Amino acid sequence: MFEFLTDKKIAIIGTGVSHHDLIKKFLSIGYDITIFDKRSNPDDFSEYIKLGAKLSIGENYLDSLENYDIIFRTPGMYFNHPALKKARDNGKTVTSELEVFFKLNRAQTFAVTGSDGKTTTTNIIAKILETENKKVHLGGNLGRALLPIIDDIRDTDNVVAELSSFQLMSMRTPFDTTVITNITPNHLDVHGEMGEYIDCKKQIFLHQDAFSRTILSADNEIVNRFSEEIRGKLIKFSIKEKPMPFGAFLREDGILCYNNNGEIVEYLHMEDIKIRGIHNVENYLAAIAATFDFVSPKSVCEVAKTFNGVEHRIEFVREIDGVKYYNDSIATSPTRVIAGLKAFGRKIIIISGGYDKKIPYEPLGEPVNKYVKCLVTLGATAEKIENAVKNSDYYNAENIKILRTENLEEAVKTARKNAVSGDIISLSPASASFDLYKNFEERGKHFKNIVNALK
Repeated sequence: MFEFLTDKKIAIIGTGVSHHDLIKKFLSIGYDITIFDKRSNPDDFSEYIKLGAKLSIGENYLDSLENYDIIFRTPGMYFNHPALKKARDNGKTVTSELEVFFKLNRAQTFAVTGSDGKTTTTNIIAKILETENKKVHLGGNLGRALLPIIDDIRDTDNVVAELSSFQLMSMRTPFDTTVITNITPNHLDVHGEMGEYIDCKKQIFLHQDAFSRTILSADNEIVNRFSEEIRGKLIKFSIKEKPMPFGAFLREDGILCYNNNGEIVEYLHMEDIKIRGIHNVENYLAAIAATFDFVSPKSVCEVAKTFNGVEHRIEFVREIDGVKYYNDSIATSPTRVIAGLKAFGRKIIIISGGYDKKIPYEPLGEPVNKYVKCLVTLGATAEKIENAVKNSDYYNAENIKILRTENLEEAVKTARKNAVSGDIISLSPASASFDLYKNFEERGKHFKNIVNALK
């Protein structure tokens, strides 16, 4: 299946989740593999060295990249990185684990992207299909790498993949079913401006044919504008339109429904969904629209009533001294934080701040003043978040306390000191984690460890 890689010098950048099994797979076949990584200690790669891998590591690890025939970039590496651009200019092939997987894959594909909600929606779709006794392979921007297991995937199986803007930027795949949950400013520290970010997201549907299906949010202005560019079957979802002319919607009485050419199919009441928040109602509507032609309403309802959600997404951690702690480390943008605040339906205490993705924080002003009683900040974006709150027309110093801290341990301690029995404390960063952590998962786990260690 990988014959096109024979006799090629292959460079693999990074050894994260998407490349760990791929490197071992290629080495087991006997391919010429060199690992490129910024880390400089060879001991970090001993597992791969024993299997025959070569190394290009340290500060200048990308200098020899153009000497390789095929380059697998890590998912988070910008496609227009100077080293990759130089390699392409010299006739080298720059690809990714996912691009090669979808080139070879013959199973039915469900591809999901968006600024917010894509991980939860991807998992919901996978669980709904599994409840219907369908074989599902979950991957992409979450879970395991798919290319190393392609020999085990049958034509009758289902692949459900979450795709980021970085992954989609160079992807030209005609997916069977695509979902765009929403688009709001994100990753502008890399993309530079919204135009490129939006263009990356559009790659998920631009290469489909007339027999494909595309699910779009009717409530998100940017996503809704894509409607005219869709070639195949267009299905929308909305919590505002009642009913949707065609697609999934939230009825006035709180029932999630699907309008199938005039036939209204009822699912369940929004209050019966186990994971809280109106944004999760939207995620379920997107999943209903994506799976309507393949599963029964019963399977959807079963998942909705039992699925606990994904780690780091308004995840309940612990209650101590009558105060409940929640881990919402995935909330790396203002829109995610706002969705989380509304999910609680009351004033809470939040911990915010982190790495600066160069996105605007003004949207936080009104909702933080409405839904937060104490704002604890830290990290590079602390001042920007505080200014967004203070410069809002809704700001009243008597209604919200704003406290600056140096690190997460101090932030949790400060939040706890300002809480009383019955309060809620949520890690709601509105920022990426890269100033202190490798990723939002590491940040969320650190937060949970701190909270669980409280006495």
